[in-house]
Amino acid sequence: MNSQNDSVFDLPERLSAKADPMLIAGDERYFAALGETLEQLFTDLSERLDAARKAPGGKGRQALDRDQEVRRLTARLRALRRFGLDLCLGHMVGADDPEPVYIGRRGLTDSSGRRLLLDWRSPAAEPFFGATHANPMGLASRRRYRWTQGRITDYWDEVFTPDGFEGHAAALDDQSAFIASLGSSRSDRMRDVLGTIQADQDAIIRAGSSGALVVDGGPGTGKTVVALHRTAYLRYADPRLGRRRGGVLFVGPHQPYLAYVADVLPSLGEEDVQICTLRDLVPEGAAAAEETDPEVALLKSSAELVEAIEAAVRFYEDPPAKGMTVTMDEADIWLSADDWAEAFEAPGPGAPHNEARDEIWSELLTILMDKYDGDEPEDLVRSSLLRNRELRTTFNRAWPLLDPADLVGDLWSVPAYLRKCAPWLTPEQVRKLQRDNPQAWTISDLPFLDAARQRLGDREASERKRRNDASVAVERERMATVVDELIEAHTYDDGEGVLASLRQLDLQDALVDEAVLPGVEPDRLAGPFAHIVVDEAQELTDAEWQMLLLRCPSRSFTIVGDRAQARHGFTESWQERLERIGFDQVKLASLSVNYRTPREVMAEAEPIIRAVLPDANVPTSIRGSGLPVVHGSTADLDSVLEAWLAANDDGIACVIGDATFQGTSRVRSLAPELSKGLEFDLVVLVDPQAFGAGIEAAVDRYVAMTRATRQLVILTSR
Repeated sequence: MNSQNDSVFDLPERLSAKADPMLIAGDERYFAALGETLEQLFTDLSERLDAARKAPGGKGRQALDRDQEVRRLTARLRALRRFGLDLCLGHMVGADDPEPVYIGRRGLTDSSGRRLLLDWRSPAAEPFFGATHANPMGLASRRRYRWTQGRITDYWDEVFTPDGFEGHAAALDDQSAFIASLGSSRSDRMRDVLGTIQADQDAIIRAGSSGALVVDGGPGTGKTVVALHRTAYLRYADPRLGRRRGGVLFVGPHQPYLAYVADVLPSLGEEDVQICTLRDLVPEGAAAAEETDPEVALLKSSAELVEAIEAAVRFYEDPPAKGMTVTMDEADIWLSADDWAEAFEAPGPGAPHNEARDEIWSELLTILMDKYDGDEPEDLVRSSLLRNRELRTTFNRAWPLLDPADLVGDLWSVPAYLRKCAPWLTPEQVRKLQRDNPQAWTISDLPFLDAARQRLGDREASERKRRNDASVAVERERMATVVDELIEAHTYDDGEGVLASLRQLDLQDALVDEAVLPGVEPDRLAGPFAHIVVDEAQELTDAEWQMLLLRCPSRSFTIVGDRAQARHGFTESWQERLERIGFDQVKLASLSVNYRTPREVMAEAEPIIRAVLPDANVPTSIRGSGLPVVHGSTADLDSVLEAWLAANDDGIACVIGDATFQGTSRVRSLAPELSKGLEFDLVVLVDPQAFGAGIEAAVDRYVAMTRATRQLVILTSR
């Protein structure tokens, strides 16, 4: 942070006119006050965090509250360390009020309660992003800053009133803040673009969260920027999306994409959003291979086939059709088929199969106890029933514990089982779906494994509950001993019966140390979530959509994608696709301006996608790089990269399509399908004709070409 006497401006000589005190004196005073407030806040938070860490740990709710306070203070300090004065994005001046309103990554007030920064997500900040000359939204002017290592190295003013140019002339450069950001070098992480969000993007970011909002846009239109900033905005603006009510899940296409965008949400103050790929939703996803047989992949893409998991589980929920005699030491009890059926109906709707077992077993015991008419004490009768091997064996056979992997594996290895669960399949389709190693998982299997895991529930829940109950019993016994010793040590009568009251069970329970009890780490990706954001959503199959619908019962989604970038084709409309898979409220927003990809690159890429998808949403590029697309031989790869590295001290290049090329810190190496969602200063596309023919190959070429923000080089074998 800068001290009060330091200037926050570090303008280069070529911008000396912008250093005129008439232009920046107000900002200097403002940033001095902001710096003082940040220093005070940093000191205060550090002291409070230190005190919270030194406070007694306590137990139960007290320990939980202390840990939450430590996490909250740590997160705020981390945000302050990430940004100093550059929390401020810029300021806006209203047509009716000459006092600038400064916009920040988060809101901030000084010790007197004066607002120093207005949170960018607040409704009052909307004109800073949404104002245009056609609709100034009540603004007279707007200023945006460029920050470099905590100093302002450039800034730009936009004026929205005819008489407002005075005092802005040296800094007046409409849209230049945005255009300058487009030309800046890329890095291995997505750069900060909050200060240059455009009006069309901001309108989508601030749209409501009900139903499914589809953000459709071609390459370079800022879909990912919108997806990430909309995530942060909704977390701030919609109380229904808080962590305690489910929170938000952000789903990206692959791991390189997640690494690329990893810093964006934390920089926007959001560290509680769960971010993953579809592979991450099930344990088997990490090692799953591609499905090599296109016919099998097509069959497994069906949501209807995923529904066969329900029938597969129901097959193992079959009460005995005949009654049985339960033999005990003193009596025999008849357990009829109707009794079995009654017990099997005990779990409520939607109860996971494995977790329902204890409830059914308890109901069976209750039915048998009600039928017993002997003289044995109830606890002895129950103990005898629990030891009855025939009863337990019959129950386990009628409602067994099931493993998701075994259940799905059986579908791919036992034809009769698959035919029973999916009777609509033809004999040839059943044969196609069989394989020698039923648990050689592919990506196409993941929706089935996920559906089975959700339907079956936790196989270890019952055993864990028994261990937990045993631990509680041990703790109760220990506390009872402690209480007895306390009472014996104080032989006097306190007149209130306080010591004696410690014998009461509820007070003893309150004394049990829950920290010693066994627990299990929750699956943070299991849901349910209040809202899900999906980027590159055009790639999801109907079956894969079921994985996400299971996790968001409210159907509140932001769906970001481009039909033209669907590797397996996307001939229907978004509305048709989403309504078919289970959405009932779909809104469409379109982005049609390509802010990223130069005109020179788009001119070469557009015919490739038009050839296979004539109605593709190919966006219009607003800028050129002045660098033509270069064609050459694959033998030139090393020299092309050497020349680029010699001429550019920063920036990132990517070689796409050469699996033998080993990437470096500044030159990545990716398969075309893993380049989706990313951007690079230079793209070297190797042997694009080797990608093959058809829609998948055309999409791969189109996606790879449009990753370039400055130049594209295409190398072919000759």
